[in-house]
Amino acid sequence: MKALCWHGKGDIRCDTVPDPELQGPRDAIIRVTACAICGSDLHPYDGYMPTMEAGDIMGHETMGEVVALGSEVSNLAIGDRIVVPFNIACGDCFFCRKQLFSLCDRSNPNAEIAAKAMGHSPSGLFGYSHMLGGYAGGQAEFLRVPFADVGHIKVPDGISDEQALFLSDIFPTGYMAAENAEIEPGDTVAVWGCGPVGQFAIQSAWMLGAGRVIAIDTVPERLEMAWTVGKAEVIDFREVDVYEMLQEMTGGRGPDRCIDAVGAEAHAGGSIDAVVDKVKAATFLGTDRPHVLREMIMCCRKGGTLSVPGVYIGMLDKIPFGALMNKGLTVRTGQTHTHRYLEPLLAKVVSGEIDPSFVITDRAGLEDGPELYKKFRDKKDGCIKVVMQPNGSPK
Repeated sequence: MKALCWHGKGDIRCDTVPDPELQGPRDAIIRVTACAICGSDLHPYDGYMPTMEAGDIMGHETMGEVVALGSEVSNLAIGDRIVVPFNIACGDCFFCRKQLFSLCDRSNPNAEIAAKAMGHSPSGLFGYSHMLGGYAGGQAEFLRVPFADVGHIKVPDGISDEQALFLSDIFPTGYMAAENAEIEPGDTVAVWGCGPVGQFAIQSAWMLGAGRVIAIDTVPERLEMAWTVGKAEVIDFREVDVYEMLQEMTGGRGPDRCIDAVGAEAHAGGSIDAVVDKVKAATFLGTDRPHVLREMIMCCRKGGTLSVPGVYIGMLDKIPFGALMNKGLTVRTGQTHTHRYLEPLLAKVVSGEIDPSFVITDRAGLEDGPELYKKFRDKKDGCIKVVMQPNGSPK
């Protein structure tokens, strides 16, 4: 089969690799009908994700048609269209029983590696390093799905692949980010980053009762989408000082809730801390660029909440923890417990409350993937979200 494979920093290739096979009674194989490039994929692409190996298949936003089933998978049938959560969960460990699916204790076969870096291992992830399981990703013609009897949701007739695909990651991620922000009716919510996750965080903030949403970015097309589709007020961080503008917009109090939809690879114009972060990352003296996290701590109102869906990888420098503590801020983080959100968010799609396909700007075949990675990373030609069809046109 064809698959997009990692071969080093900035080097994604469309390779021919062996087809996946069932490896256990709870496995399924799907023929991938739609997959996407996620902002998180840029961390391995840019060389910041450890334990990647040449030839690893990329991708964790995937859906498709079931073509093979293990003997213990009784809730699926050949031909079912399913969305596959990006994180892998057994459904029965201590954490899964608490619906903390991204913390599953059983789905990462390389848990010891992750525990050395984090203290404990999160769940396994598709296409996201050997530290997190070494699972083949879904930017391919076929995908093996472990624990296929848990969590994967069937797509009803009348819902297109493009409407359903983002249930795999970015729609639940944006929604959990807004939920973690503890939004109260009428709150002012500031969202840093208007990429795909930021766009869904904006939509979700309104769903949860926000009174105002303020979106912060510098890419014109992203700000335009946040303004026109997301109905958010917008700030271009290259044009104004974000702290000063947010204080002015909120009468000096600061936003009630702040969402970091950027994570480890923040850009911030010419600010001193951002320049230092970039130099450290380029010279391997640091792994992450946490400018947004620092800025949120300073901007948020006293007693407010910081929600961090943006992915961080390692150690962070010069976090103003004194401000965090003295302002009484709450911080909520985590990989998304995707399985928890599949049914309620699918219901919102079916009802017409939201059409997640609004975020798509680029559609292509798998062979175009290597060039699209670069286009997406560099935010060229208005590229906000890439969807690929490995097996021809989607339904």
